[in-house]
This record gives sequence, C-alpha cells and structure tokens, in this order.
Amino acid sequence: ILAVIAAYFIGSLPSAYIAGRLVKGVDIRTIGSHNMGAMNTFYSLGFIPGVMVLAADILKGAAAVAMARFLCQLATGNETIVIVEMIAGLFVVIGHNYPIWLKFKGGKGGATLIGVIIFLMPWCLPIGFGTFLVILAITRFPTLSYGLAMISFPFVAWLIYDRVDYIIYSAVMLLIPYLSYIPRIVEMKSKGGSWSRVIKRKNLKDRL
Repeated sequence: ILAVIAAYFIGSLPSAYIAGRLVKGVDIRTIGSHNMGAMNTFYSLGFIPGVMVLAADILKGAAAVAMARFLCQLATGNETIVIVEMIAGLFVVIGHNYPIWLKFKGGKGGATLIGVIIFLMPWCLPIGFGTFLVILAITRFPTLSYGLAMISFPFVAWLIYDRVDYIIYSAVMLLIPYLSYIPRIVEMKSKGGSWSRVIKRKNLKDRL
C-alpha cells in the first residue's frame, strides 16, 4: 500500500508544468500540443527544458519502482516482490497522467513508462534508444520514433529476459500512452491532410 501511494505521488510531480511556469510563465497544457510531456516541452520551451523534463519524467518511473523494491525488501528481509513493483509502475504512470495537484489533467505517460520499464529491464535502454535513433533518422518525427521504439520492450522481455510476466506487463502498459495519443493522431491527420505528412516530417522542428 505504501509503495502504491508513494508511486502515485511521485508520478504526479508535474515536471513539464513546473518547467513551463519557470521558463515562460505559461501553463504547458495551454500551448503547443497541450500535452504535459517532454515532447511538448521540447517544441514549446526549448531543448534544455525539454531534456530536463524528459529526464525528470523517466526518473519518476524508475524511482517509483525502486521505492517499491526497497519497501518490499525492508518488509520481507531482502525479498523482491515483482508484482508490487509492477503495480507501483502502473500507479506512477497514472499519477503522471492524472496528477492530484492539477485537477487530474496531466500528460500521456510515455517517458514515465520508459523509466518503469528500464528499471525492470535495463537492456531496454540501449535497445530502445538505438531503435529510436534509427526511426528518427527515417521519419524526423521524435514522438512517433520513441513511440515505435517502445514496441521493442515486450521483445526484450521475451528474447533477453525470457519472462512471461515482463512480456505481458510491458505490452499492457504500452496501451496507456498509445490509447491516450489517439486524439492527437486524429488532430495531426486533420491538419496534415495525409498519413504520409503525419508520419514523415521535413525536419525535427516540423510540427503539426
């Protein structure tokens, strides 16, 4: 219970919102794509604030699972209880998406989810990042690139860790950012006029 509560409150720390207020005195949810996440911070506030928010959101996910592991080991005498870590990972993403401090209006949870997964499966970091760079070089679309790169997580769970629970968990968790991004995809299609315009960009600053 403590792990789950701690995870939610860690996730609800609104790093992008704080960055928006500090850098430009704006609510990040009212500019750009209106998303309280790292990509909107990159586009709307700049590279450095974007990197800081991305790092903070990833660290939130990792910190919540690390806290769950610590509390389990403290309570059991050094035993790791994976199901508690997984539930904490779910609730840190929920906290990011529905922060109590901002009337439950947050981001989509992609970066925080990455933090959860790479803590559980560290090999997801180099493999996912490599996949991201390849797709980014082709599409020049950061959001699509990291979204597709995350598909590698269940395969890493299968091919490297050989863990059925990790395969199912990572696949199900991916549905959270994917489903929440559907309205944004529809919006981009409306603005771009074609799927090719949505998927492939002229450069990294090109945005719909």
